[in-house]
Amino acid sequence: MGLASRRRFLRQSSLFLGGLTLAGTVNACGSTTPQTTNGATSGTAPQATPGNASAKTIRVGYQKSSTVLNLLKNQKLLEKRFEAESIPITWNEFAAGPQMLEALNVGSIDIGYTGETPPIFAQAADAPLLYVAWEDVGPLAEALLVQQDSPIQTVAELKGKKVALNKGSNVHYLLVKALEEAGLQYSDIETAYLPPGDARPAFEQKSVDAWVIWDPFQAAAEKQLGARTLRDGKGIVQNRGFYLATKSFVDGNPDLLGALLEELETVSTWAKGNSKEVSQFLSNELGIPTDVLDLVETRRGYGIQRITNEVVAYQQDVADTFYNLQLIPKQIDVSTAIWAG
Repeated sequence: MGLASRRRFLRQSSLFLGGLTLAGTVNACGSTTPQTTNGATSGTAPQATPGNASAKTIRVGYQKSSTVLNLLKNQKLLEKRFEAESIPITWNEFAAGPQMLEALNVGSIDIGYTGETPPIFAQAADAPLLYVAWEDVGPLAEALLVQQDSPIQTVAELKGKKVALNKGSNVHYLLVKALEEAGLQYSDIETAYLPPGDARPAFEQKSVDAWVIWDPFQAAAEKQLGARTLRDGKGIVQNRGFYLATKSFVDGNPDLLGALLEELETVSTWAKGNSKEVSQFLSNELGIPTDVLDLVETRRGYGIQRITNEVVAYQQDVADTFYNLQLIPKQIDVSTAIWAG
């Protein structure tokens, strides 16, 4: 079934709308500079506003490695969905989740997608965000890697070693939990906070001893460098992806948000059944060989889901963990940042 046909099918059957009970008509890299398209200025951050309470434009933040949002952008389904209302869509590209949520914090975008850790840091910085949906990316889609010829065979052997990671990204929590499982403290290692574009050459040149990273960068390191997995997320983390929006946008536009989430589910359902096409698309976007992306598709999940109590409890544990490590400045209550829609 083609994407357009799948879109019509889902709308008719109301699979997503019934499951989420949405209101109205329903509703993680080198540079930190976002790039915007469809009307925004390329190479500069979109202009911050006090909020987008009554949207004339829907401003979406995405990463090229964000499969569902990137497919949605490519297929122009949002543009088609809102054409009758003359609501333009702007797409703002970011290096990773933390940078994206900085833009959300200052009102430069309305909605974005990140891993499980960036919203914790953003909420601790008083960002006016709400969790609106999630997807199960999967615990195998992130890992702690070492070089193929590294003498390090266990996580416990990382004591005193240097580990590269993108601070505040989803893998930050994986690193903490892997160290905890191995009987190490976070302070037992030396951290090198590097975005993926800088971390990979540091890893290749062996200026760091290990790299904790997510797909597709993880799979690329495995396929192209022969990197060895020291510990993936299975059994210690969930590795969820979250769709987050500004509170002003959610409060003022529940119908637009619901329609946007419906289109995300349309694309997500299509992607789940068309892994080869997804790999080819992402290969063109990212410049990564299809065999790498085929590996990515074997271990990632799809499906746009509503925020449940179990998801909130897990996110609260992430928040408490980072507060106890003094990685965020204050305790937060995740339940206060959940969309009730």
